[in-house]
Amino acid sequence: MSSNRVIEKLEILADAAKYDVSCASGQSNRKNTNKGLGDSSGSGICHAYTEDGRCVSLLKILLTNYCIFDCAYCVSRKSNDIKRAAFTVEEVVDLTINFYRRNYIEGLFLSSGIFHNADYTMERLVRIAKKLRLEQNFNGYIHLKAIPGASEELMKEAGLYADRLSVNVEMPTAKSLKLLAPDKNHQDVIKPMKYLKNEIIGHKEEKKLNRKAPVFAPAGQSTQMVIGATRENDFEILKVADYFYQKMNLRRVYYSGYVPISTDNRLPIIGTPVPIIRENRLYQADWLIRFYGFNVNEIVGDDQPHLDLDIDPKLGWALRNLHQFPVDVNTADIEMIQRVPGIGFLSAKKIVTARRYKKLFPEDLQKLGIPYKRARYFLAFSTPFSIQKDYTPIQIKQQILKLQNSKYKNNFSGQLSLF
Repeated sequence: MSSNRVIEKLEILADAAKYDVSCASGQSNRKNTNKGLGDSSGSGICHAYTEDGRCVSLLKILLTNYCIFDCAYCVSRKSNDIKRAAFTVEEVVDLTINFYRRNYIEGLFLSSGIFHNADYTMERLVRIAKKLRLEQNFNGYIHLKAIPGASEELMKEAGLYADRLSVNVEMPTAKSLKLLAPDKNHQDVIKPMKYLKNEIIGHKEEKKLNRKAPVFAPAGQSTQMVIGATRENDFEILKVADYFYQKMNLRRVYYSGYVPISTDNRLPIIGTPVPIIRENRLYQADWLIRFYGFNVNEIVGDDQPHLDLDIDPKLGWALRNLHQFPVDVNTADIEMIQRVPGIGFLSAKKIVTARRYKKLFPEDLQKLGIPYKRARYFLAFSTPFSIQKDYTPIQIKQQILKLQNSKYKNNFSGQLSLF
């Protein structure tokens, strides 16, 4: 399939790519035509998840880990003493096609360090996608990094061949980027985001008028922020993410916990990586903002700038707003029902559907698969029961944490018994 040198490059550049977490594929509908290879309509060697929960496999690599920049948080920075490698355009195309034919992957996630300049790097990324589409007739999922500073012509061409484009903002604020990557400019990230947003909207409108019009980045654009390398709190981080969702129409913002890879004195002390639970809480809060109608200020604020690591953000909001509970599942609107801890988007739909046929009681929620022991502190069933008279926020939190700990303990014991 490939020479020893290509295999060595693959080991180096696949390892270097692991720090980029923005590789979920989704919402692309590029169809397989003319008996080509792949079909991104059903999926996106990393495992990523589509927005409907399907797991897909992507060949996730860098084109090169050579870089002209010296970003303190990046393993590929020019001052770092690591093995360097660079694929040729043909090598990436061959790897993708061969891996696909062996059923290892369903698509390609391609990023890169910057060698020479932004246009030089972006042009090679575009050539790879173009060759896959036009010469290899590959219709699988392609995610390309859009290099800040590259020309609009290259950005436009990239959008015609890639399913998703992502411009990494890297640091949550312009101040932090200037501190850790002084050669970079925050506006160089914002400018291509705006351009891609307008192109995506424009092509969608054109598609309505002309069915044969080409698609442009049908899975939209995303970005990634490194969390914990600088001192931004969760409130600041989520405000930045909300800005991207509202103003740039981004599909996803990814949060990458800082991994200690440098002795640079601008960075946190080596040996103190960001706890994975902080990443998880940010993703949970992000989900509430995108799908549950929460405002950033409802989840965090100046008075409470960090998410509670002990409990999820929805439970945290509920405990701070007990005056809005209990919620009567037989009369409340769906927006309020899905704000109840333990009741998700789909569960709320089930409740609204079921109550058309009968009055609901706790046992009915259990039959619907809803974790009633968790949700019960916030629910009523057409009764005058008042949650505030029986429990304080601290007591509810303690009871739910006890429930969670018992669940994890039982699951762990069950796993042990298998052996």
